[in-house]
Amino acid sequence: MDRVTSSWLPPLLLLLVAASGAQADPQVPCYFVFGDSLVDNGNNNDIASLARANYPPYGVDFPAGATGRFSNGLTTVDAISRLLGFDDYIPAFAGASSDQLLSGVNFASAAAGIRDETGQQLGQRIPLGGQLQNYQTAVRELVNILGDEDSAANHLSQCIFTVGMGSNDYLNNYFMPTVYGTSRQYTPEQYADVLANQYAQQLRALYNNGARKVALMGVGQVGCSPNELAQQSPDGVTCVERINSAIEIFNQKVVELVDQFNTLPGAHFTYINAYGIFQDILRSPGSHGLTVTNTGCCGVGRNNGQVTCLPYQTPCANRAEYLFWDAFHPSEAANILVGRRAYSAALPSDVHPVDLQTLAQL
Repeated sequence: MDRVTSSWLPPLLLLLVAASGAQADPQVPCYFVFGDSLVDNGNNNDIASLARANYPPYGVDFPAGATGRFSNGLTTVDAISRLLGFDDYIPAFAGASSDQLLSGVNFASAAAGIRDETGQQLGQRIPLGGQLQNYQTAVRELVNILGDEDSAANHLSQCIFTVGMGSNDYLNNYFMPTVYGTSRQYTPEQYADVLANQYAQQLRALYNNGARKVALMGVGQVGCSPNELAQQSPDGVTCVERINSAIEIFNQKVVELVDQFNTLPGAHFTYINAYGIFQDILRSPGSHGLTVTNTGCCGVGRNNGQVTCLPYQTPCANRAEYLFWDAFHPSEAANILVGRRAYSAALPSDVHPVDLQTLAQL
């Protein structure tokens, strides 16, 4: 018998063949994302906020162009979703359909923090508390779709959840004394405690609404961002230690939260050491294909660190060699490096206790 070639098949049948097994199923049925501008993919596009990235040159290397991602291309969670086996990127909750809830949505919002007031000088944003409210709305819809609470709970227990919060609670709160009083009210140790205690309550709400496989993304080296280097580094190269040391205190609290939550029934929490991964990259950027680590690919002023990309600004041509895309956010190249190590740890210190590849199998 002659082989039937794909060129013979009608277009609709081609689509059905593709959907029915041309690609392996994802390692988990769904992926939910909570966070800030590091992973926002469009939730801030239609709100009154200065923290938006739905204009060029953002998305210059992304197939759909400027979608609201604060990157030239992929974010960390985009890279993770592909590694988990999803064919499509996880959609923003703001524009997601009910059917898309089944495979997960992204609730992240630029300028958001653990604390409700964080980022308020930038206008509207959805703090973690608001993101959790949106998630609860999604859970109610999933109950309707799947028929009952038990079915929804079983579905959600198999999903991966990543939560990356805290960067703005430092960058757009604690270390912005002209707008916020937290640095006068708390020492770095006290502030880390206050943040961690509120974070614990929010994560408990996530657990109480069905999340079982949860990865907490540690705060990265904010003191090494072009913005902080431009403002506070004596030479534009040396990272700002007082910022990074405060963040390290908070990150250690997050590790402790992981251990606490893993005592709950069915819970599988883990910590992704974004701080340590960045530190490792900075030690030997050339081995990771990077040549510029202290300057944004676009922006203005010293280190291109004064503002985010200006609308329609022409960015650097060698974007794959830059650690940072703009004054605050990593490039696609850096996001892919972090995403890969979150999914499959390159060093034991990258995760605690397991990477996402292992978490998916639990």
